[in-house]
This record gives sequence, structure tokens and C-alpha cells, in this order.
Amino acid sequence: MVHFIGIKGSGMASLACILKDLGEDVKGSDIEKYIFTQKALEDRKIPILPFDEKNISEEDTVIIGNAFDESNPEVKKAKSLNNGKVYYYHEYLGKLVNNYVSISIAGTHGKTTTTSMMAHLLEAVKPTGYLIGDGSGDMEKDSHYFVLESCEYQRHFMAYHPDYAIITSVDLDHIDYYRDLDDYKSAFEAFAEQVKKKVIVFHDDPNIQTMTFKNDILSYGMSEGSDVRAVNFSENEQGMQFDVLIHDKMWGHFEFPYVGIHLCWNTLACIALAYCEGVEPLVVQQQMATFQGAKRRFVIEQEGSQVYIDDYAHHPTAIRLTIEAARVKFPNKKLVAIFKPDRFSRIYAFMQDFADALMTADEVILCPFPENAKKEEGIDIDIYSLAALIPDCRVMTENEENARILSQQENVVYLFMSSKDIYKWKDIVKNFHSQS
Repeated sequence: MVHFIGIKGSGMASLACILKDLGEDVKGSDIEKYIFTQKALEDRKIPILPFDEKNISEEDTVIIGNAFDESNPEVKKAKSLNNGKVYYYHEYLGKLVNNYVSISIAGTHGKTTTTSMMAHLLEAVKPTGYLIGDGSGDMEKDSHYFVLESCEYQRHFMAYHPDYAIITSVDLDHIDYYRDLDDYKSAFEAFAEQVKKKVIVFHDDPNIQTMTFKNDILSYGMSEGSDVRAVNFSENEQGMQFDVLIHDKMWGHFEFPYVGIHLCWNTLACIALAYCEGVEPLVVQQQMATFQGAKRRFVIEQEGSQVYIDDYAHHPTAIRLTIEAARVKFPNKKLVAIFKPDRFSRIYAFMQDFADALMTADEVILCPFPENAKKEEGIDIDIYSLAALIPDCRVMTENEENARILSQQENVVYLFMSSKDIYKWKDIVKNFHSQS
């Protein structure tokens, strides 16, 4: 039996689904509050228990979520076992990747979407398993490829030695762990040294351009000097199109039904990997044209003249790109950005950047920090600290009365952005409109 401590965590839920698909007996424990990642677990009939040290037995293989320490009674019990089968999440995953042709997707932004895209593309080539940070995981027993989202937090991705790695961006984050940008960049450089075949990097990223890679790289982007380069790019409400040059030679023309320059970058990463694996351009065009997106990444719902978009954006760069994509997709609608922060340290470090990004919308609504958000020592801010930098910004608690007020506008795009459960409030706002 494999027991997961913190099974509702996005990566943990994905890994639990994979092991279940591979024929393992799987169970896990977590808080009782509903989290969207648990649906896949419930679909597979994986038991989810309240935390209790009695859940752990000597025979279990135990996988501990990276967010948990010995203050959790199950972690304390697991670490007292002497069976040699207790792992943290990233440690177990590091063992699993060695069984497949592995593609590790790393970077500050775009990991989840690029991992979803890559898995979707490679499924048309050979059986493919995947682990995505939106709680999705799947692995057929005859899988050839394994595509995994790989997080840099606390250098957890150093547990992986993949065949390929993609670095989508390097934009300082997790400042509760990394000292500065150089420290952050060094983690990606060290990770790249562990890649067996090829490191695929986003050439347009200014920080990546200053990094040193000791092994073989292939670059992608839209700027001159990219090994895999998109040219003649255009987009409108219906989608995007562009040509791809590889080593300055025409490789293919592509048309896809999604918008946002960042999705072009993500697609180029997949094209670069396809080129390395000998996949034909026509296969890329046909398969990627059916890509439906990743969970909680620019998920669009429409109710009359109102549009509701749920997105995981929680960093200034991601917020700006998400707003830009919404402008392209819905050019004739008012855009209301609704943002709920996750970490005090992130807002504190990038407060003006958050304000500048949010102000590219027509109206800004801020929601308070979650009650369980950790306030690091020396950081004394609240949501009004950010609101003060944004003219005419409103702070709204996520309750029904405020949802009713928010729902009164017409011909508007409500763009809900957060790594937290802001999607629940989105549903309440939408329901008020549908009843009116």
C-alpha cells in the first residue's frame, strides 16, 4: 500500500493517480476542506482520510508532501518507521523518471500549460504519462514518455535527472527561500547539468540569456538567434498563426485556436522537443490544434454578455500576460481583474510590479489574503497596502453580497486570478448573474 501525506496537493494528487494507474494500492490523507484536485482521486476511488498517525503502518510506502514536516503526526510516525520506504514527494518522483524517456518542464512561468501541451502532443507519437501541477496525472503501463512539471522551490527539481528539460522562464520568485536573482538562476543552472540529452531554453528571456549552461542546449523564441524561432506571428479572437524556422530553415506553418503570446512561447517549447524526437510538423499541427488547455489556466465560461475567466496567475509577469491574452480574446469588452494574493512575501517583494500589472485592466478588485497565509518575520502589510498603489481599486471580501454587487455589470470580462480557491467566488458571481 502506498500512503500519501497531503494527497490533495497538486503534485501529490497527480502522483497518486499515476501510481493507481500503474496498479498500486493507493490511499492518502489531508484536510477535510474540498480542493479541486481531489476529483481525480475520487474518480479513481482513492480513499482520502483525515490526518491520523494510525493511517501509517510498517508495511506502507509513504510519500510525504513537500509542505509537511514533523509537526504533522503522520510525518512523525512515518519517519519513525525502519522499512526504508519513506520518501518526500520529489524524492519518489526522482526515482520514477528513470523508468521512461523523461521530459522535465521547469521555469517560473508556463510550467503547467507547457507540461499539458507537451503531454497532449506526445500522446500522438507514443504512449505518454504525465504529471501536471494542476492535479492531473496519468500513466499507462506501456508508457514510453513521461512529462513532468518540475518545481524549483527549495531546489526540489534537483531530485530529477531527466532525458530532456525545458526551462520556460527565469523570473525571481520564492524569495522566502532564494537570496536573490543570482541564487535563483544558479538553481536552474545546476538542474540543467543533470539533464541527459538536451536542455531546451527560452531564448527571449533576458535572465536566461545571462545564464551559463554546461551541456547541450537548444533555444526557442521569437527573437533573432533562437534555434527554434517563430516568425510572421499574428493573432485575433479566433487564434494565432506563425511560421517556424529551425536553424534558420523553414520547418512549418502553424495555426492554433488559442490566444496569448505566452501560449506561442509554450507551443514553441513543444515544437523544439518534437524536433529533437523526430516528430513531423504535420503531427504537431494536427495534435496541438485540439489542445483544450490546462486546469485553472485561462478557463473561459460565458453567461450572456458576461465572460468569466479563471486563471492561476499569481506573479506580476503572469498577471500581465493573462490580461493581455484576455484583451486579444475579447477586444470589445470591459476587463475587470479580480486578484487574490497567496503569500505576503511575494506581494511585499514585488508590490509595485503587481500594481503596474493589474492596472493594465480597466478595473481592479482585490481580495484579502487567505486566513492561513503565513506572514514572514519583518513583513507587515495587508491587502490595503497593494490597493493604495492602484487608483480606484476596490477591496472585496469573497462573500455573497459582494458577489451580487460585482455581478451587476454587463458586457464585461471578469478575470479571476489566484493560486488559491478564488474560483469558488467566481461561481457565486456567475450564479447571481444567471438568476437576474
